Amino acid sequence: MSFSSELKEFLMRGSVVDMAVGIVIGGAFGKIVTSFVNDVLMPPLALISDQGQFTDLKLVLREAVIQGTEVVTPAVTWNYGAFIQSIVDFLIIGTAIFLVIKGMNSMKRKKEEVPAPPAEPSKEESLLTEIRDLLKNK
Repeated sequence: MSFSSELKEFLMRGSVVDMAVGIVIGGAFGKIVTSFVNDVLMPPLALISDQGQFTDLKLVLREAVIQGTEVVTPAVTWNYGAFIQSIVDFLIIGTAIFLVIKGMNSMKRKKEEVPAPPAEPSKEESLLTEIRDLLKNK
């Protein structure tokens, strides 16, 4: 089997295509969550904290060294606002994924709970049943 045919067979498997679709949708969902956090959730929190942007919250560990108009050494800051915003993003995405998986698992359980129809008796069992019935009737 040539390399190109093996590659084609691998890429056309259902699981690879499903994974690719999941990655694309996950990327789009991540953008939606980031926009929700940045544009809807964080501005009210920034008002509460009296900051312009929540991501601008930081603790200056060392001030910048400036000579004239030139920055000699940039400031060292602890950007906890951006970190908190990333945590909120993660919690929202994690909760959404949990709910989707929980729904899928409950649907899978419902599907599994449907009992399978009884199996057809084998020819031997059918013949033995007929013989039994004939012997009962005599």
